[in-house]
Amino acid sequence: MHDLTVQKGSNLTQISGQDFNNQLISLWLHRYKSKHTRRAYYRDIGLFLTFIGDRPLSTATYADLQGFEDSLASGRLAPATINRKIHALRSLLTFGAEKVRMLPTNVGVVLESQKVKDDLAQRILSEEQVFKMFALEADPRNLQIIRFLYYTGCRVSEVCSLRWRDLQPRGDREGQVTVYGKGGKTRVVLLPEKIWRSLQDLKGTAALSDPIFISAKGGHLDPSQVFRIVQAAAARAGIEGKVSPHWLRHSHASHSMDRGAPLHVVQASLGHSNPATTGRYLHARPGDGSGRYLG
Repeated sequence: MHDLTVQKGSNLTQISGQDFNNQLISLWLHRYKSKHTRRAYYRDIGLFLTFIGDRPLSTATYADLQGFEDSLASGRLAPATINRKIHALRSLLTFGAEKVRMLPTNVGVVLESQKVKDDLAQRILSEEQVFKMFALEADPRNLQIIRFLYYTGCRVSEVCSLRWRDLQPRGDREGQVTVYGKGGKTRVVLLPEKIWRSLQDLKGTAALSDPIFISAKGGHLDPSQVFRIVQAAAARAGIEGKVSPHWLRHSHASHSMDRGAPLHVVQASLGHSNPATTGRYLHARPGDGSGRYLG
């Protein structure tokens, strides 16, 4: 058992290394609004603590971090997954050393992200594939979920948290939805007529406080359930790969820009802070290429 002596006012208090780690991690995770992000980061940090034998984070060394980084690289994890774990650990150590001063030094500076191949183009469905998913989905609720993901470009966590009070009409035919998104940011997304009308049909006698998309128990759907719904729809449509709800978000962005939507409009709908993030879709599906001009 590792014990630490911390100062509270004029008194010195003895706490265990586990308590110290829990306090620091709790303070750090409080900065993240998304429950999904907190769960993922908590698991990532737990992996590092297991690697160093559950010692206090204040005793972590450069060698510990380099060893952990090597252990991740030697496994079968995707580079993007490794980068998320590295980012989480680096963020925690920076927070502990520079924000709350619970760590003596920021050893996380030695951690570097791996270069990741940009496979965005491989995760953009064709319009034909998307509409085949619609056509072969027999469950009315599941169909509305898939259509909503595609036509709004919302993240799965955003869709699962929606309530009927988040919807408002826009004129006679269209509507809008207020989305509480990533990083605690709120945005308003326009709902085209086809989606607005189908949602009104789905609502029935539901109260404003009820979830839009309900689980079998009557509460909010869990993102894992939506993953299964999308994967099953993709399988029926004969689409290969582990198709996730985020593929529909990618497809929304790419297809809308293919049809002439301005980049800043797509950026606002998706809730991107940086236009360069949205601009990736232009590079993933270029409208022209120099090879066309060769003899």
